Amino acid sequence: MGEVKRGRFLDGSTMGHVVRMTLAGATGITFVFLVDLANLFWISRVGEPRLVAAIGYAFAIQFFAVSVGIGLMIAGTATVSRQIGMGETQRARHDATGALILTCLVQVAVALSVVSLREPMLRLAGAEGETLRLAARYVAISMPSLFIMGIGFAGQAALRAEGDGRRSMLVTLISGGVAMVVDPLLILGFGLGLDGAALGVVVSRFVMAGMALLYAIRVHDLFARPEAWAVRRAMRPFAMVAIPAILTQMATPFANYMLTGVIATFGDTAVAAWAVVNRLMVVAFGGIFSLSGAIGGIFGQNYGAGQYDRLRSTFRDALIFCAGYTLVAWALLAATAGAVVSGFGLSGVGEAVYLAFARVGAGAFILVGAAYVSNSTFNNLGKPTRSTLINWTRDGVLILPVAWVFAGMFGAPGVVYAQAVVGGVVGLGAALWSRAYLAQLGTRP
Repeated sequence: MGEVKRGRFLDGSTMGHVVRMTLAGATGITFVFLVDLANLFWISRVGEPRLVAAIGYAFAIQFFAVSVGIGLMIAGTATVSRQIGMGETQRARHDATGALILTCLVQVAVALSVVSLREPMLRLAGAEGETLRLAARYVAISMPSLFIMGIGFAGQAALRAEGDGRRSMLVTLISGGVAMVVDPLLILGFGLGLDGAALGVVVSRFVMAGMALLYAIRVHDLFARPEAWAVRRAMRPFAMVAIPAILTQMATPFANYMLTGVIATFGDTAVAAWAVVNRLMVVAFGGIFSLSGAIGGIFGQNYGAGQYDRLRSTFRDALIFCAGYTLVAWALLAATAGAVVSGFGLSGVGEAVYLAFARVGAGAFILVGAAYVSNSTFNNLGKPTRSTLINWTRDGVLILPVAWVFAGMFGAPGVVYAQAVVGGVVGLGAALWSRAYLAQLGTRP
């Protein structure tokens, strides 16, 4: 029997835990996407709009694959944090190892599938001609390293389950810092252009995996020696969260894929602007996007310990944090809109698309973020299929028909407006549903 450690989220201010974990997660994910945005900027300096459009189409495909990894990371955090909350330290270590192995196997399968089907998927998204060829090449170079990213995600899941948000953040900061140096060198210095951008992604993923394992093993001893029996034991509880969590995460890239197709009808200029919107969205709202994974450990540990009042206060504090974060990010986006349009050379319909996001669409994240908080609530409290239902109602059922209608009314900016309206309405409904579920926890056998 190993030493029983008390989970660090079982005591203290829940708002303090939410802010600390979310800001750590936000810093990491924001920096990663800031690097991605810089990558796009360096590509735009080559002076060929088709390269920017190609990355926009490739992003629609990459988004699917990375979202699978995020779903697996959520499952790893949920399963390991519950064991920590119950004081089962050795079980938590074996479950963490099982999650790592299962994550890598799934990511290998995803990478093989995407590389094999990349051209048909890109055509469905609207890519054609030389832009299609460039986007397919980018995916072929960067996608095989997906399983390396899976190792990094599994390591971060274990760190978040333990409550070490700082080192989870450092994993992404260090890997992103390496990419920030390597990308301009490969893209412009060596003249590799789009190939250089793809190679920069590969390098950063290797660094992420190495740092995550270093911290998880050396600092916290979070992984046990791989054992076949432990992997088999971890498979069922991991899959029970992972399958609905992956389906939940896949809803957003599915919607982005469909919306890219709608935007594509307005030309490569609109697609280039859509690529900028997607990257700046995740940079500006990194705190919101990281909420679902960042606070999962707080929910998981307290759920394992049966501390239901702390679950309710965590939910409330996360919503408050979400609203405040959005207001600050929205103000910054609106204030810098002109500089972004100029810096990325957007004009005409492209300029209109970006301004619609910065001035109107960004504000919807006050309610959009509530869906991320609700996802974390349900994923970690035994109801992950509800998260799947929430996201697919928004991204699989409602968003495409509303985008068609709004695009007909407002042109290309209508796609941004549709995303904001549908996201806000579903986010509000999700918050009310998860609040009702939390209210009855602990009040009946």
